[in-house]
Amino acid sequence: MLLAFSWLTVLPIRVDHVDARAGRRAIAVAPVVGAVLGLLVAAVLQGVPGLLGGFLCVGLVALATRGMHLDGLADTADGLGCYGPPERALAVMKEGGVGAFAVVALIVVLGLQAVSLGSVHWGAVVVAFAAGRAAFSWCCRHGVPAARPSGLGALVAGSQPVYAPVGWLVFLGAVAIPVVPSRLWAGPLAVVVAAAVLVAFVAHVRRRLGGITGDVLGAACELTVTVVLVVCALASS
Repeated sequence: MLLAFSWLTVLPIRVDHVDARAGRRAIAVAPVVGAVLGLLVAAVLQGVPGLLGGFLCVGLVALATRGMHLDGLADTADGLGCYGPPERALAVMKEGGVGAFAVVALIVVLGLQAVSLGSVHWGAVVVAFAAGRAAFSWCCRHGVPAARPSGLGALVAGSQPVYAPVGWLVFLGAVAIPVVPSRLWAGPLAVVVAAAVLVAFVAHVRRRLGGITGDVLGAACELTVTVVLVVCALASS
């Protein structure tokens, strides 16, 4: 748990020893970190509601997470959008520059999150951020290789049993039942739709890159959060 908070937030938590076993456990409990972030965002939205609150919270989450997942989203968008073999795409992702695909992806995702945050129940916020971190377990499930021999992806790739993401899907789907009070089916539907999008995304990444990287984990997180929030916002309107 300490490693999960150290990896995924700006909290000054020191973890002296990081190995594959610790990484596996950190990925398994990452949704707890997401739920804590979701509660923080929900608290801010109580004081600053609407679109203004949504944009403030997008910035707050970026600060609270070092912008790590957004950086992963940007790099992954540029990598998947470039021409050439997997080696070329991975090189583009490693360069760290910001191309056209990255800019568009960031604008669309952050805009959708900000607008949605300003119009959903606080419970939907918590579920969305927890689901985003639960996406890690699907990306890191058994049978999914790392695209590179080193880095975060190599440390955690293939570390999660299949029942881990399935368990989180069932749990978050159940917890999501009351998050759209007027339509009790909407919260679970949002989780299921996000899961379907995640499955398609990871399958495409495996075909395009040959496996996952740390950037892919960040992109999967932001994509999942966005889908859950958008579906809940549409159902709430």
